[in-house]
Amino acid sequence: MTPASSNARLSPVVALQHSDFRLIWLGQLISLAGTQMQQVAINWHIYILTKSPVALGLIGLMRVVPIIVFSLIGGAIADAHDRRRVLIVTQIAMMFFAAMLGLLTIFEIINAPLIYALAALTAAAGAFDSPARQALYPNLVPKEHLTNAVSLINLSRQTASILGPALAGFVIAALNVEAVYWINALSFLAVLGALVLMKTPAQKNLGASSVSLSAVSEGIRFVVKSPMILSTMLLDFLATFFSSATSLLPIFATEILNVGAQGLGLLYGAESIGALIAGTIVSFLGNIKKQGAILLGAVAAYGMATTLYGMSNIFVLSFVLLALVGAADTISTILRNTIRQLATPDHLRGRMTSVNMIFFQGGPQLGNLEAGIAAALFGAPFAVISGGIATVILVAVTAWLVPQLREYGGQ
Repeated sequence: MTPASSNARLSPVVALQHSDFRLIWLGQLISLAGTQMQQVAINWHIYILTKSPVALGLIGLMRVVPIIVFSLIGGAIADAHDRRRVLIVTQIAMMFFAAMLGLLTIFEIINAPLIYALAALTAAAGAFDSPARQALYPNLVPKEHLTNAVSLINLSRQTASILGPALAGFVIAALNVEAVYWINALSFLAVLGALVLMKTPAQKNLGASSVSLSAVSEGIRFVVKSPMILSTMLLDFLATFFSSATSLLPIFATEILNVGAQGLGLLYGAESIGALIAGTIVSFLGNIKKQGAILLGAVAAYGMATTLYGMSNIFVLSFVLLALVGAADTISTILRNTIRQLATPDHLRGRMTSVNMIFFQGGPQLGNLEAGIAAALFGAPFAVISGGIATVILVAVTAWLVPQLREYGGQ
């Protein structure tokens, strides 16, 4: 190893030294901020049009159902075709849907059903976009830099989740809601420009897979027969199912912490702040060893912080604990994604990602439902505390049943 390469390994942004990854990372940062802005704008727009909390709840359903329906075929397409070309098509589609929201709003023919329809179409495009995008990342950096790449991707996502909503509020107040839609549409140009400029060739074994029921089945069989991959997906699903601290934040802010709407906004930002700090730290660490044990520890910490948050009636303590929830979740997310990508052959990465999308999207949505029912029956603190405890127990059971994950050291 040369001294230059040794220094590169110590850099917290070593993955950005690879030009194609740098292009897509910058493009995604801009586009994700636009996407976060649009999510806030849609919530605001639906509420202004309907004044109905139920109508707001339907937005999540409109986004989740298309992903569950289309993600598996999206994974097959990502493995059978040039992933960069797939992304160009999906990015153009999502840009078109955002522009349609802006256009319909300008001409004052927008209504809730049209917003739902365009949100569902955007989610459907995302079901094809996400497998191709996540499967592309390992082709852009050496495997020893993949952990750093995943941490930087997560860092951009958390940054966008902080900046996007703040910008959306300012733009809606200064201009109008349609301006947010147009800004989001323009933000897709950043990713499209990156994809056009990239020089990385198409994935190896291109053409070895097809878009068919057997290809989809092959991806499912691979996940089921890979204990380490399946266990990380189940861990993700069940942890987010049980530990749904954020879904009950309005109850905690008003009835337990007595901090009102202003305090609620700070509590919502706590997890993102913790996630941003943790993501930055992980990017400095480089290629982490003992990834399996650290992953299990991070999920356990996620459950313990959730449990303590459920017990707290002090605002500052609750804020810190939610930041710890976000930090632990970020560390486990980075390691889960790294482990799965390294353990999956390139020609199956799209299909593996598509299976994971169902777990990733289903856990939080079903968890919010579970938390709401438990809170209605036994109170919000019990719902959160019991979920956190269940998560810690889940980690112990996983560590016992899947020694491959517990002993995994990274590659």
